[in-house]
Amino acid sequence: MNAFTKLIILAVLGLLTSCVQPSYNRTVVFELDAKAVKDIKTVGIRGNDKPLNWENDYPMQFDPKDSLYKATVTGKTGYLFTEFKFVVNGDFELKERDNRKVYFKNQDTIVYKATFDKLP
Repeated sequence: MNAFTKLIILAVLGLLTSCVQPSYNRTVVFELDAKAVKDIKTVGIRGNDKPLNWENDYPMQFDPKDSLYKATVTGKTGYLFTEFKFVVNGDFELKERDNRKVYFKNQDTIVYKATFDKLP
């Protein structure tokens, strides 16, 4: 076997045994205080990872018990965090600022509490 053939075999074996990042089901419970916004018609979330996207709102529902908008989002990811922004009446929060991030750590479910257009 010549050196070129050995190199090709090693390259193929390397591709076949390459590491694949494990992915996990992650759930984020979003709770949003939007009391400062007047005349709310729609509240949603847009973000990086499915089922979120940057083109359409993932709807949030108003909970009159605590006057918060809530949504539970579950997806499969191998990433350590995801990025998103809240949207009220089609208007993004935090204009010209970085996206919000939620870090998964080693938990399957994270509760993310926020106030519209304000970072913690």
